[in-house]
Amino acid sequence: MCSLTRVLALLLGTLLWAPWQALHGAPLVELSGDQDFQLFLHKNLEFTRKIKGDVAALQRVVCDIFQLCKEEELLLVRQDLGIVQVPLEQCHSRTFQVEACFSQIHDGLRTYHGSLAAVLELLPGHASLVETLQLDAANLSSNIQQQMEDLGLATVTYPTEGPGPLPTFSSSFHHQVGSFFILANFQRFLETAYRALRHLARL
Repeated sequence: MCSLTRVLALLLGTLLWAPWQALHGAPLVELSGDQDFQLFLHKNLEFTRKIKGDVAALQRVVCDIFQLCKEEELLLVRQDLGIVQVPLEQCHSRTFQVEACFSQIHDGLRTYHGSLAAVLELLPGHASLVETLQLDAANLSSNIQQQMEDLGLATVTYPTEGPGPLPTFSSSFHHQVGSFFILANFQRFLETAYRALRHLARL
């Protein structure tokens, strides 16, 4: 009996420590065995990878045209612009929950869909790529929302994550730097979302 207690204590300690294990709302066993859910994950992993590639392409354009390539050289300007990273802490915290993570991905994609309007205005010669990126962000957000509904997961709303007003810039240089950070932040956001989806696909 004492041995069983020790085993259970060790197991509980492992679950409490591992950031990806505490999946609430949709039991881990059910998710890992759900073929439709696994298909959703694999399709949207590829979709997210494609979006990441398009963001990287636009980052190269901004680097080539405006010589804005390194974040560390622009941090002081970033503070003046007030551009912040859309949060995704629910996708890598110790209290990881599918509902909360998917809700943050869904809301964040809506935010970046709006913010990309500033990039579109800055790069009219690359409008097709920016508009495709906006469409893809909207479609991925819709895919996440649909999957949450299919799994019966509740949508978690975070008050600081709404689309919000579009950024405004006082000069063309600020517009360039602002667009640079919108793309850099979006790339980080997508990387975190990708890791979350990949982890779930490996369960």
